[in-house]
Amino acid sequence: MRVKTGVVRRQKHKKIIGMVKGQWGSRGVLFRRSNEAMLKSLFYAYRDRRQRRRQFRRLWIIRINAAARQNGLSYSRMMHGLKLANVALDRKMLADLAVRDAETFRKIAALSQQYIRA
Repeated sequence: MRVKTGVVRRQKHKKIIGMVKGQWGSRGVLFRRSNEAMLKSLFYAYRDRRQRRRQFRRLWIIRINAAARQNGLSYSRMMHGLKLANVALDRKMLADLAVRDAETFRKIAALSQQYIRA
């Protein structure tokens, strides 16, 4: 005797359609379109979790560069000076200082400049 998949299949289809609920057109209604949309969205989510880290690093570098140039340095020269001075601040912290505490960033930039000239 064969086993029909009516209930199980409906549950699986409802689960996938529920995952893409609210998407445009037939993507949130028809199973096949929903399945395609769900697979794409999971792929994008996986990919973009990695891209988020890259994008934040780019943002931090842009902010550090802008603040460094206000203090008479380029980004690369400032980072080189900090490395020579053994300052263990990462880019995230430096960007936060550049935005929120310009005075402290100015002191760090001055320290970096001393080690470049020395």
